[in-house]
Amino acid sequence: MNMQLIVDIGRKAILTAGLLAMPVLAAGLIVGLLVSVIQAVTQIHEMTLTFIPKIIAIAAVLYFLLPWMLKVLLHYTSSLYLNLGMFIK
Repeated sequence: MNMQLIVDIGRKAILTAGLLAMPVLAAGLIVGLLVSVIQAVTQIHEMTLTFIPKIIAIAAVLYFLLPWMLKVLLHYTSSLYLNLGMFIK
């Protein structure tokens, strides 16, 4: 197994992980920023107000995007298994 192949496998793994994590992290970031702005305007600093909307937003994103996320992960895993013979050489 040459170095270029190892780097390519690692690069694809990192890109796939980033692609799968990005929608969930973006939803948490956007909701967190909106809640922070609302808290700053109303001067209500309740700790549960920051966590509960984030949890709901992340759960909603996972509910709607989980089939797509599983399809991307399955494609990546199957491509690894299909090319296993090339990796062993």
